[in-house]
Amino acid sequence: MTTTTAAGAGSASNRRVLAASLVGTAVEFYDFYIYATAAALVFPQLFFPKSSDSAQLLQSYATFAVAFFARPVGAAFFGHFGDRIGRKSTLVASLLTMGLSTLLIAFLPSYALVGWVAPFLLCLLRFGQGFGLGGEWGGAALLAVENAPPGWKARFGMFPQLGAPVGFIAANGLFLLLGVVLSPEAFIDWGWRLPFLASAILVGLGLWIRLRITETPDFQKAMAEAEPSHVPMAETIRRHPGALVAGTFAVVACFALFYLSTAFALGYGTATLGYSRETFLGVQLGAILFLAAGIIAAGYASDASNARRVLMGGCFATVAVGGVMGAMMGAGSLGLILAWLSLALFTMGFVYGPLGAFLPSLFPPRVRYTGASLAFNIGGIIGGGMAPIAAQALADRGGLNLVGGYLVAAGVLSLAGLWFCKPPPDVAQPTQQA
Repeated sequence: MTTTTAAGAGSASNRRVLAASLVGTAVEFYDFYIYATAAALVFPQLFFPKSSDSAQLLQSYATFAVAFFARPVGAAFFGHFGDRIGRKSTLVASLLTMGLSTLLIAFLPSYALVGWVAPFLLCLLRFGQGFGLGGEWGGAALLAVENAPPGWKARFGMFPQLGAPVGFIAANGLFLLLGVVLSPEAFIDWGWRLPFLASAILVGLGLWIRLRITETPDFQKAMAEAEPSHVPMAETIRRHPGALVAGTFAVVACFALFYLSTAFALGYGTATLGYSRETFLGVQLGAILFLAAGIIAAGYASDASNARRVLMGGCFATVAVGGVMGAMMGAGSLGLILAWLSLALFTMGFVYGPLGAFLPSLFPPRVRYTGASLAFNIGGIIGGGMAPIAAQALADRGGLNLVGGYLVAAGVLSLAGLWFCKPPPDVAQPTQQA
């Protein structure tokens, strides 16, 4: 490692950048995951008319999916301003949008009090969550990789990805704590609202960090060379359709892996397999550590080789994970369930961690915010938006083997997308540069 590169990687400005990309996405994903957890545990009985447990759970998962359809809208909106006025201010706006939507969920009335108005308001605020998150990931990824020294793109790009396990641990850890200290009646009555209220504190922390950073060098250079794109989304679709389509398919596996091993698994484990909420949340908290380990391993492997190659290896592993899902999750052993969740989330690290460097590399700086955000969030609809609903329906009809087949299909689809992606040369940095 050269002295220059080492200094650049450890400089005070880069530490602020990495902290801003990590903390901001951790806050955003915390907000997103407390909804996913509540959608599996609380919302079915609070916001929907009484029917079968499965029907209420499916309705709750339907509101969960609303955010995924909002995310491309947010990607186009925030991408427009991120490519025209800068990454920093756009990231602040996306964080505020997400945070306010999450906070207001804490004050929603139940179906028993206001009828259909309750799920309507829930869907509206869920849309706001997705809208804000649609602009979050792309900006955080660019903040990291556009400040990366030579040979460090994937390792810098893994920091916003690490916000996923950090946010998940904070969200599910708080729900687990509340489940331990509160009675089931108190938790359903008011306890579930506390994680949504706590998001206000975390958003304040994220804003404080992000307001202290400067604009990225790549954006400043692009603005110095030419005027910004007038309509970044139109330019992206017109000039880079192949990268957009291939990048979209490339992210499907990571979303399917995550939401099947978190939201679906939690609902299935408590409602169908009969485990207590606290027990299954504890199992998931242990398994999520493997996601963090996978992201870090994939980041280093991507800089040593290239991100596309690592992502393709992760897709092959996704197919294998789907193939053993039924045997391990349905074996009636909590140890095997933990093993499968850990394997699935470790594999997710290899189809998720390198995306922070890979997707931005497919687009030039003038439309990079828009292109990377659209690919990531449209892929989220395909891979994650309908995953809990589809998985629950498949499990009701044919068991976990069908759900595993869904995961196999997601891995194959991402592999196809990566196959048609031209390997971006700026991602594959020789190890001696680092």
